[in-house]
Amino acid sequence: MPAASDPPPDAAAAGTPPTARPPGRLRLAMGLLPALLGAAVGEPSAAADGAAPYAAARQRMVDQQLIADWRGISNPEVLRAMATVPRHEFVPPEIRQSAYEDRPLPIGHGQTISQPYIVAFMTEQLAPQASDRVLEIGTGSGYQAAILAGLVREVYSIEIVEALAKRAAGDLARLGYGNVRVRHGDGYQGWPEAAPFDSIIVTCAPDHVPQPLVDQLREGGRMVIPVGDFGEQSLFLLRKKGGRLERERILPVRFVPMTGTAESRRR
Repeated sequence: MPAASDPPPDAAAAGTPPTARPPGRLRLAMGLLPALLGAAVGEPSAAADGAAPYAAARQRMVDQQLIADWRGISNPEVLRAMATVPRHEFVPPEIRQSAYEDRPLPIGHGQTISQPYIVAFMTEQLAPQASDRVLEIGTGSGYQAAILAGLVREVYSIEIVEALAKRAAGDLARLGYGNVRVRHGDGYQGWPEAAPFDSIIVTCAPDHVPQPLVDQLREGGRMVIPVGDFGEQSLFLLRKKGGRLERERILPVRFVPMTGTAESRRR
């Protein structure tokens, strides 16, 4: 599926996550970050990125966009991943100088790479664990999959635009992310032969939660998904308990619509 087109920085800042993060947690995350960066999340990514200016820009992105009081990303592992993965490797060469700016960027085929804050926020809401198997709907550039690769055991990612799927698969392989599998296909249907998944992250917006994805989420699993029509979307955190979904609306967002089967089933 296409990558997300997210709210501009002011819109994202205006969206209030459901649970305010206590100042103590935020200070702890900020204090731990320099030490955490000493142990790379993604060794392949760190090795592939030899440019000091990009490393400095990436650290500024973390400091100014993610752990700032008005954003408050506090999960140390997520912060470490965001500070390690070379985002500039997932954007077209001609706009690499803008890779760490606080906004989505075009990646071709009418699609974008999501704003860094949105990537970090969705990842944090997913609460990834080292033993998890994660399904991503909407590979896009491959950046979200790379972030997850250093946090979980396996990532299965589906992209409906074939050219993007091929490019993302090539970039992820080139950068050494061996625990990510990319498939060209219709994300509405999920990846049934690899199910169940511990969590599912969706980076394009259907107008309802696809039932195949619910079926492929394990009991106790979490799904982060934008739902709604363009311009009137909300990001939801879904928890599967007793075969049913508990829903929590967590942030207003703006993503490209889910295409394929989702288009023919729009309610």
